[in-house]
Amino acid sequence: MARPSGFAYEAHTGGTVRITHHHRPATTLHGDRAARFLSEVTTAPDPQLVMARWTGNYKRGNERTARNHPRNRR
Repeated sequence: MARPSGFAYEAHTGGTVRITHHHRPATTLHGDRAARFLSEVTTAPDPQLVMARWTGNYKRGNERTARNHPRNRR
């Protein structure tokens, strides 16, 4: 599985953090969630993986299996 890439974040005054993926907005965090994100991303060995996890934009490896499940066919 490929490593996540293309993520960036901007910390704004007032405690807001905006996470982008390839220069497009992915999510905005406020307050306590923004503070937890900043503490985690600054101490993590792979900040790209942290940002992918916080935005929900990462592969789990089961997308093809779920798409082919009879329940999901239409």
